[in-house]
Amino acid sequence: MHELGTSKRPDWSLAVVIGAGGLGTAVARRLGQHHRLLIADLDKDRADRVAHTLRDEGGDAEPVQCDITRPESVQELAEEVGRRGGFAALAHVAGLSPSAADFESIVRVNLTGAALVTRALLPLAEPGAAAILISSLAAHTVTPSAAAETVLRDPHDAGTATRLKEVLDEEERTSAMAYHLSKYGLLSLCRREAKAWGERGARIVSLSPGLIATPMGAFEFEHSPVKRDLYARTPLAREGTMIEIAGVVAFLASDQASFISGTDLLVDGGLAGTLRGDQAHGGPRGESGPPSGNQASACGLATIAFREP
Repeated sequence: MHELGTSKRPDWSLAVVIGAGGLGTAVARRLGQHHRLLIADLDKDRADRVAHTLRDEGGDAEPVQCDITRPESVQELAEEVGRRGGFAALAHVAGLSPSAADFESIVRVNLTGAALVTRALLPLAEPGAAAILISSLAAHTVTPSAAAETVLRDPHDAGTATRLKEVLDEEERTSAMAYHLSKYGLLSLCRREAKAWGERGARIVSLSPGLIATPMGAFEFEHSPVKRDLYARTPLAREGTMIEIAGVVAFLASDQASFISGTDLLVDGGLAGTLRGDQAHGGPRGESGPPSGNQASACGLATIAFREP
């Protein structure tokens, strides 16, 4: 029943947004045009602020605290979603960049957290629901070893991050590599889980942004000078915007994308194509040789060959 003096829309289906940072807020604002919102974040105060702002703008938004790396906290989130009747859209935006944390923290948040959330919320997916996991262009630039691939296939376990680190060589145990592998793991997760989601009449997809103008992206630019070279090599000659990524999320959550599942959508202004072309011709703008290890670490791209889909 409608409550006078409020913007609550009990007649709308629920969208769950994980992460209340800059991109999470943009995604919530877009999905909130046609959904009730449940906004989850580790920082309850931040989730409160975002929900309050969106309510002031006419949305139906509520906050909830959730530590996605803790199964018991994720279960509490699932119970909250269950009390609201299930969901039609799940946008998993939360993540850590290479400059933000250490190897194991990045894997726990970026991969294990997403795996726990999707597993816990799957039983609550309405027919036609969609889960959209935010990955990265970096996921397309790494080819894990057989040992690493085996670990990445079990992302729900609390020890995944530690085991992944143990199967890497010492020089690979960097935050940049953790970022690459965790985002690669999201692509793999979506492919593997498409069948289970399909059995509920629901979909699961990943979305890989390139260089996007976000607060986290700005922080990475400060600590990763070589990203400016990637910016210069982006065919559209600019960063993408959070509004553009939010629009793609809304599309993937809509009926217009009703046959898209178990795959990844790369939204990078053509940068992946440029990097593939550079690789084929021996280096940037025809120069020979791969980027140095320092360059790769700085820009978030691996020194190994660009991975074909």
